[in-house]
Amino acid sequence: METKLEEMSSFFNNRVDGYEQHMRSNVAGSDKYYVETAKLIPKTEGLNLLDLGCGTGLELDEIFKVNPSVKVTGVDMAEDMMKKIKEKHPNKLNQINLIVDNYFNYDLGEGVFDAALSVQTLHHFTHEEKIKLYKKIFKSLKDDGFYIETDYMAPDQEFEDYHFNENKRIRSELGITNGFYHYDTPCTVENQTEMLYKSGFKSVQKVWQHESTVILMAKK
Repeated sequence: METKLEEMSSFFNNRVDGYEQHMRSNVAGSDKYYVETAKLIPKTEGLNLLDLGCGTGLELDEIFKVNPSVKVTGVDMAEDMMKKIKEKHPNKLNQINLIVDNYFNYDLGEGVFDAALSVQTLHHFTHEEKIKLYKKIFKSLKDDGFYIETDYMAPDQEFEDYHFNENKRIRSELGITNGFYHYDTPCTVENQTEMLYKSGFKSVQKVWQHESTVILMAKK
């Protein structure tokens, strides 16, 4: 059987029609973690929220129920997926700013957002890539801002090491030296926490877990 990796934006754009059903049916806890993530969003009028890897906006569906006035900047490489957000929320178009870009490259600004979040998107990247991004998130937040990460996390270091090594092996076999390709490399909660502290956050707390999905809250 031939091993292959699919470029990240193509992977998600090609699966846009079945993505939401897949997440609800095949990802453990998906009936819970979008709701639990939304519960952490304050009901402040006009809250300025950054959503990294927003996809079709499954978390935003729940967040709009909690805070209908929230202003969202969503960054994602998969343009076809983000179109679904506008289709689902035609009455929120003046509150939604969608950016088609790689969030590692996009300028998030400084002191702009009250809160930032990512849901099931960062388990594809290295520690170094994540720390670089977390520093950008930290900088983009207001002084009392916070970051929520809801993601697939590794149960132990052995599991994490195995998948990072497999990713390297497959990339080497295919001659891939850079770029973003779809392969799951989840990190342990301990490593995630350490990365967030290294990036400047003053407190990091695990606030929820269901099987392999964990919600972390990092405060500036």
